[in-house]
Amino acid sequence: MNQIKKLLIIGFVWPEPDSSAAGGRMMQLISVFKQNGFEVTFASPALDSDFMVDLPEFGVKKVSIELNNASFDDFIIKLNPDVVLFDRFMIEEQFGWRVAENCPKAIRLLDTEDLHCLRTARQKAFKENRTFELTDLLSEEVAKREIASILRCDLSFMISEFEMKILKDVFKIDLSLLHYLPFLVDQMSEEDLLELPLFENRKNFVFIGNFLHEPNWNTVQYLKETIWPLIKKQLPEAVLEVYGAYPSQKVLQLHQPKNGFFIMGRAADANEVVKNSRVVLAPIRFGAGLKGKLLEAMQCGTPSVTTTIGAEAMHANLPWNGFINDDIQEFAKQAISLYQDENIWRQSQKNGIEIVNVCFQKSKYCIELIEAINLLLNDSETHRLHNFMGSLLQHHTLKSTKYMAKWIEAKNKK
Repeated sequence: MNQIKKLLIIGFVWPEPDSSAAGGRMMQLISVFKQNGFEVTFASPALDSDFMVDLPEFGVKKVSIELNNASFDDFIIKLNPDVVLFDRFMIEEQFGWRVAENCPKAIRLLDTEDLHCLRTARQKAFKENRTFELTDLLSEEVAKREIASILRCDLSFMISEFEMKILKDVFKIDLSLLHYLPFLVDQMSEEDLLELPLFENRKNFVFIGNFLHEPNWNTVQYLKETIWPLIKKQLPEAVLEVYGAYPSQKVLQLHQPKNGFFIMGRAADANEVVKNSRVVLAPIRFGAGLKGKLLEAMQCGTPSVTTTIGAEAMHANLPWNGFINDDIQEFAKQAISLYQDENIWRQSQKNGIEIVNVCFQKSKYCIELIEAINLLLNDSETHRLHNFMGSLLQHHTLKSTKYMAKWIEAKNKK
């Protein structure tokens, strides 16, 4: 009888699938590991939140841990996991050396969520009002930290094929250290469409996104100041509802019912909101990874209008679930035609289902993921032998980060 394999996930935050795509992705990963017989423990130094998922309800053990504290060493030695998954590179920086020192045989996985250095470099270029160049990445401090983290791990999950290409071409990362893992969703059929609200029973434009995420806040400002006035001029009765978790005062101040611009705050059920809307607007100007809001739109049968960055790496060159446009005037014009023309709307809806089925099929990617992890479990030594840069970084990080952490720990005891 096979021994049950133990997985430890060290989370940057506790998963909030109703607040962000990152929370949804984490629950997808947990589900895959649970279905494949892993015993899952989720540990995090984050404070509990009102909207975090009830992990024990999903058969996951929840453990609070501390930064810069030797109590983690005792915890991981006792748990002795077969696999450790770091949620974002910042968590690997904090705990990776402790895992390597106390459980050297454990497979170390990194879920990047998105390539943080790509997001920050694009944001910087945007704020400096210039075109982003791939060479911008080479001067990013975040890139140096993130790439080091990827090299130190046995395998990093990449949500975007575009980002995998950047890691290979710009940073010369060996593909044996990367594993493509997009969002994981169930297949859809034409019958599923019949259960969704019809064109004539839907109303309003919608945007949905966590306001703690800078690209989302920027998108809402862009909608309010630039795009919505163009749509409103042609469709005087139109309404745009903006939903999102954690709206700040500056977000709430954009609420302007007389102009049909409504800040709705957190959605009680994001799925229901998107299902009953006619068109999703997502003029995203910088960011990285995949956009959960646009995949959710496809699953809800709701066409969308987005930008090149919004649709990046999401549709494998299949026709989009609506329109992709970076020109303001064209963006508004296409949003209006989607809202008014049922034929265009229906075709866009069908395009969305094809994208879901071709690009995000859970069954296909789950099998590939478990196969990759089993290969590592069976022969991690050979894999690590071929990753000399990783072992070199692990050696130096173990020294530098370890003594910095020990210093902080000693300081905290005073």
